[in-house]
Amino acid sequence: MADVVVLDAAAAEYAVALRWYAERSVAAAEGFETAISQAIEAIALQPLWYPACDERHRFVMVRGYPYQLIYRLDSPDSLVVVHAGFAEDPTMVYACEHGHAS
Repeated sequence: MADVVVLDAAAAEYAVALRWYAERSVAAAEGFETAISQAIEAIALQPLWYPACDERHRFVMVRGYPYQLIYRLDSPDSLVVVHAGFAEDPTMVYACEHGHAS
């Protein structure tokens, strides 16, 4: 299993989303936390299983939420989550397609 590092920017994006869900429903926020944990575990176990969005980055959709994690594999044993955000964010689609996902 690869070690996972979450960049500060991705952690901040996640915190904003978690707060958004918590303001609406404690159950939704708890479900979101669980879904994020499951997505991170999944990419740690099988990092090459998920689609590439450019030559360096891959992404995984978070089950049950309109949210995605964009990550890169720095080595066979280390991956870095560079973005955690709502999937409909057009700036991240552009960034990933054009190699600007950090």
